[in-house]
Amino acid sequence: MKKTILLLEDDISLSDTIKQFLSLKNYEVLAVYDGFEAEEVFFERDIDLMLLDVKVPSLDGFDLLKKLRDSGDDTPAIFITSLNSVEDVTKGFDRGCDDYIRKPFALKELLVRIEAQLKKSFNTHDEFLDLKSGVRFDIKSQKLLKNNYPIPLKTKEIKLLSLLLKHPNELLTYEKIYEVLWDFSEEPSSGSLRAYIKTLRSHLGKESIETVKNRGYRFVG
Repeated sequence: MKKTILLLEDDISLSDTIKQFLSLKNYEVLAVYDGFEAEEVFFERDIDLMLLDVKVPSLDGFDLLKKLRDSGDDTPAIFITSLNSVEDVTKGFDRGCDDYIRKPFALKELLVRIEAQLKKSFNTHDEFLDLKSGVRFDIKSQKLLKNNYPIPLKTKEIKLLSLLLKHPNELLTYEKIYEVLWDFSEEPSSGSLRAYIKTLRSHLGKESIETVKNRGYRFVG
């Protein structure tokens, strides 16, 4: 089944070029030209990945992605922009993007980056991810279930679990985890992170999340 990409780019010529190229690579591309339209389409359709220009009318790409991340959504997002300062790149990742590509770029490079992000993400056509006997993660609703009953978890615990499940057997550094769990205006807490890990282990098993001393954590998938 085709993956669906939401393309926010107000340069019509560039948008058409990207859409044509990705359509030939068997992607469905939903092209929009301003931030509010992008937000509307995002909630109307099942989106597998977002390509977001920053300087667009109505609602810029940075603010759009921040709104989506604040709502708990973690659909892969790549910024495509002419902004190239270190501050702009940092702001992009602070807002929750997964990658950042500067204009002008080669279409083949864009394709490689898209495919890399989609490999990391869940298969969005699967509904559940089985974790252990009776425990499953509902991918669509972002809920942890035991015998089909929701396990109450805090927002950051769900974000952490989702992050770990996206990167099985991969070291997630403290820095990366802080980046995802805490907004740029918040102060990360190592104590809170340890508490979140303890809670997840209580539901998944102590052996499910490995501590890598002084570096971070690894989900043993």
